[in-house]
Amino acid sequence: MAPPSPRLVVPIDLKKKPWEQKYPLHNRWHPHIPPVGDVTEGEVFRVEMMDWTGGSVADNDSAMDIKSLDLTITHYLSGPLRVSDKGGIPAKPGDLLAVEICNLGPLPGDEWGYTATFDRENGGGFLTDHFPSATKAIWYFEGIYAYSPQIPGVRFPGLTHPGIVGTAPSLELLNIWNDREKKLAEKNPNSLQICEVVHQRPLAILPTTRNCLLGMINDGTPEWEKIANEAARTIPGRENGGNCDIKNLSRGSKIYLPVFVEGANLSTGDMHFSQGDGEVSFCGAIEMSGFLELKCEIIRGGMKEYLTPMGPTALHVNPIFEIGPVEPRFSEWLVFEGISVDESGRQHFMDATLAYKRAVLNAIDYLYKFGYSKEQAYLLLSCCPCEGRISGIVDAPNAVATLAIPIAIFDQDIRPKCQRSLVGPRIVKKLPDVFQCSYDGDLPITPNLSKSKEK
Repeated sequence: MAPPSPRLVVPIDLKKKPWEQKYPLHNRWHPHIPPVGDVTEGEVFRVEMMDWTGGSVADNDSAMDIKSLDLTITHYLSGPLRVSDKGGIPAKPGDLLAVEICNLGPLPGDEWGYTATFDRENGGGFLTDHFPSATKAIWYFEGIYAYSPQIPGVRFPGLTHPGIVGTAPSLELLNIWNDREKKLAEKNPNSLQICEVVHQRPLAILPTTRNCLLGMINDGTPEWEKIANEAARTIPGRENGGNCDIKNLSRGSKIYLPVFVEGANLSTGDMHFSQGDGEVSFCGAIEMSGFLELKCEIIRGGMKEYLTPMGPTALHVNPIFEIGPVEPRFSEWLVFEGISVDESGRQHFMDATLAYKRAVLNAIDYLYKFGYSKEQAYLLLSCCPCEGRISGIVDAPNAVATLAIPIAIFDQDIRPKCQRSLVGPRIVKKLPDVFQCSYDGDLPITPNLSKSKEK
């Protein structure tokens, strides 16, 4: 007998706000956010998700929604889900939770997404010193392919994946996060020696009650107030997995997540149709609503057996994952190098972030020669299936990073002329600039979600 269809455990109604869903979404990590559902080891179940802004970005030619987006909102996660074995015994702290991605995709009727850069005064990004204004490109899906009216001449298959998959932290681990990130946030960015050329954002984003959503916990109660002041933001990836933005976590992948609380409390969100390594424009994948069909297995005692702590406690571990067997195939790539020398010509020591920045800038300037605006190239390199590498980390003083772009995604041959002549001449078209908002001082502020809910 054929197995049953995946059970829908978290449905999404795109006509409703995140806090109006049947199972309200959450945008913080905390062990006391209650599960919204239970799943059993071995069953295939379906989780639906809103895009990471909860529907705040519209399908239009304006970047004003990006320019004014309130970043205290992010992200919106579906879950948590309590995971138990077939005997009803929940996952325990110290176990590993193996989460297999059986299937995934956009929600039916919502087959579009967007890529963007944030304004310098509202979030910035990896290349804010070069691209200070808000921009946005809309992408439409044709099966596995994406194309954009704002970046014509490009079409590519997406390696669809969730940006966030994670388990809940224990109170002990949550306190570790908040303590170390508070110490970092209190530092003067100018005192840091590594990656000093990309400090456009705060060093760490600490807990805040503003726009805090805690799932089934009601806003305004003493319990909500206490948890909201402790709960960790979902912006960085941590020991629990979380916002790792790994584009290879697609169909057929398996993620081995540490379990820190009873039941694991699995959450997911931030669906991406496609992403380049690094997601360099910050809002840089093709962001979308979507679904995952998952299957879980509990590996009892797996943390101690398979994960090595890289810190002072047994909690200082990181997930591992298997890449799935399904991904786009490209045979020809154009690869750009970068080294640890900044735009002023100043030498830095083994700075791999700077080297990757230089590789991205080199690729942007190269694509500009083929008719793309630099804003278009920046957005494209953030969301297309390009490959980023740390290619050399041993030859002082320069780290070497590379960015490889698949040639086949373009409707023209972008190789240097000596190679292009082998396949015949191509006409280079001048492409229109992507819509851009220039910074004009005061930014509109998105209303506080708690006030919106009261209305």
